[in-house]
Amino acid sequence: MTESMALDDLRNEALTRQLQHTLDHKTKPLGALGVLEGLALKLGQILGSTAPRLQQPQMVVFAADHGLAARGVSAYPGDVTWQMVHNFLSGGAAVGVLARQHGLSLTVVDAGVRHDFEPQAGLQIRKIGLGTADSLDGPAMSDQDCERAIQQGREVVRSLPGNAILFGEMGIGNTSAASMLLSRLTGLPIESVTGRGTGLDDEGLQRKQGILQQVLTRHADARTPLAALAALGGFEIAMMVGAMLQAAQERRVIVVDGFIVGSALLVAHALQPHVLQRCVFAHQSGEPGHEKLLRHLQAQPLLTWQMRLGEGSGAALAWPLIESACRILCEMASFESAGVSQQVS
Repeated sequence: MTESMALDDLRNEALTRQLQHTLDHKTKPLGALGVLEGLALKLGQILGSTAPRLQQPQMVVFAADHGLAARGVSAYPGDVTWQMVHNFLSGGAAVGVLARQHGLSLTVVDAGVRHDFEPQAGLQIRKIGLGTADSLDGPAMSDQDCERAIQQGREVVRSLPGNAILFGEMGIGNTSAASMLLSRLTGLPIESVTGRGTGLDDEGLQRKQGILQQVLTRHADARTPLAALAALGGFEIAMMVGAMLQAAQERRVIVVDGFIVGSALLVAHALQPHVLQRCVFAHQSGEPGHEKLLRHLQAQPLLTWQMRLGEGSGAALAWPLIESACRILCEMASFESAGVSQQVS
């Protein structure tokens, strides 16, 4: 993979001590803000400051179609992907509502939707193809197209301002790709990480699990992270891998949404382990594989609300908590500055 320069290790003992000292001397009992304090500490580490400021946060939704969807692994038809892209751009989707509420700039990226869009504000057309191939017939994408998608993801991040990026996705059939990537890269049985996606019934779930096992068997030799991504993944997932690696290289805060975004991070982490140091995990979704993915990455989500919409909706919903953590570090008074007596030792 090109541009594979190793990410810097962000662990800095001096900065960590300064951040902890700052938090401990705010006008509150030690640790009284609980998880928010740990989040503030992490944001300071990512941004390299005891007074971190979040600037021009970007919500980016990557969209693409999946050839495997024709096998009936989703309760919705493939046309929903392009229809939802229009919904994102018109502001009617959940992520659009939440982005407006929280002042997030929303960009939709056509990574490989089976539809031709007119150029318009808020849309980046970086189409690799008209959806991936059916991964039961062969690899979802060629190695070359996988590399192109990763590079396009890097370019998306380079094109956007700010020091924080929230990741979302759209693609009918992409929970199947996420489940297969999780199974292949962790060794977990496919049936234990495969959920109902957009709402399959019991029969549909059983059929989905069977199809995914067949795909994994067909691509038994695709064992490295990039080989698995090409054989099993989606254009939007591959593009997110590149975008995450670029955001990490630029030391941006990476806000991870749900299961599909998490599967992209799983690949990025396998390529560059230090990418995790830049990540904040918004929530644990209702997909059974997501809890296992988070456990594998030893990640602590901010919310556990059984959301499974995707789009980046969980990331947008968690954004105020992230902003609050920064404001505590920057704006909350210390005992000394406020003239408040500290606890008697």
